[in-house]
Amino acid sequence: MDIPRRYNAAHDLIERNLQAGRADKLAYIDDEGEYSYGTLAARVDRCAAGLRAIGLEPEQRVLLCLNDTVDFPVVFLGCIKTGIVPVAVNTMLKTQDYEYLLADSRAQAVVVSASLYPMLQPVLARSPVRHVLVSQAELPGTRSLAQLLETTPRQRVAPQDTCADEPCFWLYSSGSTGQPKGTVHAHASLILTAELYAGPILQMRESDVVFSAAKLFFAYGLGNSLTFPLAFGATAVLMAERPTAEAVYARLRRHQPTLFCGVPTLYASLLATAQAPSAQELRLRACVSAGECLPPSIGAAWSKRFDVDILDGIGSTEMLHIFLSNRPGEVHYGTTGMPVPGYEVRLLDDQGQPVREGEIGELQVRGPTSALHYWNNREKSRHTFHGPWTRTGDKYHRNAQGRYVHAGRADDMLKVGGIYVSPVEVETALLSHPAVREVAVVGKEDAAGLIKPLAFVVVHSGTSADSGLAETLKQHVKTQLAPYKYPRSIEFLSELPKTATGKIQRFRLREMIQSTRTDLPAVD
Repeated sequence: MDIPRRYNAAHDLIERNLQAGRADKLAYIDDEGEYSYGTLAARVDRCAAGLRAIGLEPEQRVLLCLNDTVDFPVVFLGCIKTGIVPVAVNTMLKTQDYEYLLADSRAQAVVVSASLYPMLQPVLARSPVRHVLVSQAELPGTRSLAQLLETTPRQRVAPQDTCADEPCFWLYSSGSTGQPKGTVHAHASLILTAELYAGPILQMRESDVVFSAAKLFFAYGLGNSLTFPLAFGATAVLMAERPTAEAVYARLRRHQPTLFCGVPTLYASLLATAQAPSAQELRLRACVSAGECLPPSIGAAWSKRFDVDILDGIGSTEMLHIFLSNRPGEVHYGTTGMPVPGYEVRLLDDQGQPVREGEIGELQVRGPTSALHYWNNREKSRHTFHGPWTRTGDKYHRNAQGRYVHAGRADDMLKVGGIYVSPVEVETALLSHPAVREVAVVGKEDAAGLIKPLAFVVVHSGTSADSGLAETLKQHVKTQLAPYKYPRSIEFLSELPKTATGKIQRFRLREMIQSTRTDLPAVD
């Protein structure tokens, strides 16, 4: 794409729809109402003007702690249009987490949903924040976002004169392996993800209705619900509440989206729900999965149930969206497909050399949407960003057909008897047993200090989680994989610990192993 040097991402995403005559077309549907592209444009302008009026200046940061309502795109784009840098953060954190984010980002203002305000309130007084705007309600001692928008005169706001390569917005990493890292993205990256992935892979068009259960505050959801629909003039459905199976199915029935985006854990939950709609009740033409590897059994079951494939892919906060993906009509469950046009990938061994065909190596990616750096973290930046290449921390191998197969995170790989064992491979084998709903495999030292696979298993409702089932599952894995790969221990849990993005927090499981807890029944 030929993106001019002087470029403002928000101005582009809004103006392209007004110029195309879509002012009256539906842009967003949230839990409170419907909003046309014209209404969205007017709200973005009022937000931009209002933020300027209260004294915020270009390049200052504004922390966004917002549920998925129309206020998110309004504030996100309003900030960008006026040169302010929005910092979107996880809405499921604790007070001490927000204290860290406020101090690290040095945000001058916070825009927060009323339901989330109590988590931030205790630390706002000792933060650099000068302004607090509350979305969806009026709270004593605060200013409501609605009031700011209503009292700001309606006017067209000229976009700030920004560059395509300058900082546009931040996203914090999920923090599944430590403190979240402020990932700084440029103005050009938003539209590039749309043109490279949503166009050629999703084949998105103006007539699409998109529903992403993955939330706007992280990279996957931001593309699904903001960048992609605005880039192509489509309609996005937003849901503020937690994405339970019941809530998701309600939106699929009511709004009839053509594109649905979720994570593997959610797809498993949707399949396990008895009140699922039939394929004929829905209008889906494609589904997307990212965040972690999609087990083949889940993909196959979804395709059979709803007569639509799941396009499994991998992206990252650092690359902003999916860069390796299956394609419509070319879905091969158990693989993550091939590189998205515009991206290159390579697999390197522990010495930084290319691996031989079929061997496992660390996945690195090169493409135009890579983050500029991590804020205030030179060491992590140098470790992750190597010139044009970005380290993903994921292990992969390429099969005989040239498709990439996920083998787990670099820090999750197990070496059993001197041979690498992929946790994902063991998990896939366990998930092929009808009793298993979810599973995560980590390493556990045996009495001799050697690492062996341990499986944490969540079974389907009505299944007895006992020593008999544990032995059955072990034997099942032995029939699927080389014998040395089977889990030596199985522990049954009611649920697995996950991040807000749906990724399994394996480090929490490792902590469970090291603790002295007695409420985890182990079956050896």
